Amino acid sequence: MASTREIRRRIRAVKNISQVTKAMEAVSAAKMRKAQQQVLSTRPYAQAAQEVLSYIARLTSVEDALGHLLKPRPVVKRVGLLLVTADRGLAGGFNANIIRRTAAYMRERRQGGVEIEVVTVGRKGRDWLLRYDPVIRAEFTALPDAPTSNDIGPITRILIDDFTSGHFDEVFVYTDFVNTLRQVPTVQQLLPVVPSESKSTPPDYIFEPSPGAVLQQVLFGFTEALILQSLYESIASEHSARMVAMRNATDAANELVDTLTLTYNKARQEGITNELMDIIGGSAAAETA
Repeated sequence: MASTREIRRRIRAVKNISQVTKAMEAVSAAKMRKAQQQVLSTRPYAQAAQEVLSYIARLTSVEDALGHLLKPRPVVKRVGLLLVTADRGLAGGFNANIIRRTAAYMRERRQGGVEIEVVTVGRKGRDWLLRYDPVIRAEFTALPDAPTSNDIGPITRILIDDFTSGHFDEVFVYTDFVNTLRQVPTVQQLLPVVPSESKSTPPDYIFEPSPGAVLQQVLFGFTEALILQSLYESIASEHSARMVAMRNATDAANELVDTLTLTYNKARQEGITNELMDIIGGSAAAETA
């Protein structure tokens, strides 16, 4: 059994760790509330933008203007993937789950003879790709917790330009926020725009001065909104996962402190008993002498 001094040192160290994880839990909880409000407030607009793009993709009047952006390519040779992860760890299985799902998706598409290139947002996804599968087209790190269109403008531009030029035949993005306790990585196709499956007649849009002039701006703006929403989803997932992970770490540290305290008391009692036995034994030996 370890000495009482060593056990006290371990108890002190675990309590210090518990204080740190509890502070990180409080910070993550505050950030999570802001991130959730951000997600819930912008999600209706992103969904409406997706619906409008889907309706536009069904219109025959815009095929000549933006057919290269709305029509699927006859042969898909290269796929662009926007991978959004966190810059920091200590978020439970958040980063690992996204990276594992990404690796499975990449393996599945490669089995069909498709090349994959990845645009990474966040250090964790970038570092994993650099170590195991360096197919990075571009990388972006250190984005703020509340990114704006100015922050993600370069991301949107590189994806649209690569698709327009034919470098990518399809573009996908990962989103993964469900609620505080559950984050499920899902893949969403950005380009080409998937036409709406609704059987209703799409709205009869009137484009002025021309479909091409209007749709170039609309497509960029709505695609940017979808990418921005995916970042909001990822940020909310990250803070939620980190809050839960730090709460679990604090609970585990408190349980370990209780176990160590019990061990310390046993060791201390054993030491006292041994000292008493030595005193009694010495006293008995002195009397017999």
